[in-house]
Amino acid sequence: MVTFLPRLPGRLADVPSFDRAIGGAESNVACTLARTGHTTRWISRVGTDGFGDHLLAAIADCGVDVRHVRRDPLRPTGVYFRTAGDRATGTHEVAYYRAGSAASAMTAADLDPAALYGGRILHLSGITAALSADCLGLLTELTTRRPGRPLLSFDVNYRPGLWRDTARARVLLDLARGADLVFVGDDEARDAWGLHGPRAIRRALPEPHTLVVKQGKAGATVFRRTREPGGGHDDATGRDDTTGTDDATGTATFVPALDVDLVAATGAGDAFAAGFLSATLRGLPDRARLRHGHLWAAAALTVPGDLATPPSRPCADRLAALDDPAWARLHLAPGWTDADTSGHRADEEVPTP
Repeated sequence: MVTFLPRLPGRLADVPSFDRAIGGAESNVACTLARTGHTTRWISRVGTDGFGDHLLAAIADCGVDVRHVRRDPLRPTGVYFRTAGDRATGTHEVAYYRAGSAASAMTAADLDPAALYGGRILHLSGITAALSADCLGLLTELTTRRPGRPLLSFDVNYRPGLWRDTARARVLLDLARGADLVFVGDDEARDAWGLHGPRAIRRALPEPHTLVVKQGKAGATVFRRTREPGGGHDDATGRDDTTGTDDATGTATFVPALDVDLVAATGAGDAFAAGFLSATLRGLPDRARLRHGHLWAAAALTVPGDLATPPSRPCADRLAALDDPAWARLHLAPGWTDADTSGHRADEEVPTP
């Protein structure tokens, strides 16, 4: 979608002007991964309007392959407006205008299987399932387990404003069960499925090999099963690189979140997923995967838009390698992703406001 960000704080009714940007969970993940050297492809539909032109140009400029994005001459590109406040507060407003959009018309029959399944990871979002019956059918098809598919990553991304009826949102649980790697917030699982706590979420989602439960300011937990005799996916490296505490569901690893000067929370979940996926592609252990997720989320939390420039790989690796006390001391403020070229030590406050 095209995103409109307010130039001033306040209610949508009171904000006089907005800045145009790009948004959308899957394209955010693709752009963030591409900016750190991964090869990414975005598959979607946009209108033949100027907003569609802008999206394709901006996403391609991040280094993403957009050759498999279809243009729809009959339907518009989706847009949305939001306030500057944190999504977690009662003053946050989001206005979506994408009913009948080009993306809402996506079906499995429209997509090139070679383009979909040609990578090491296929990443999907539950937001797509909420757009239309056709989109739900597409997600159902893609999350059906079949031989030869790449690692299937699914971010639940429950948005109450898109589902309206909480009972319908339980379909997200069925979709997640078909994935190999699932990202979900504990608040999402509570609101959409009535589940409380990481262990309860894991009990409800035993099928995915890897489950990442994001716990807000506290941190995140990854549950990972040991390899199954039948040859299920473990990760994109073909290795079973588990760390942490063993329990009935496999290993469980918790990593606390970072101390961050919050600018805006929108896009942080997508950045977290991109950081975790980047570390997965590199075959890093679970603790490092969670730390990369937190670091990339911190990049998004310290900028006003949906899409942030992630830390460079050397910077992220250096910070992810900190010992636990140094990780707990780390404080990140706007502009911190430039710290790897500014002479700061990895264990100091980077940078102070």
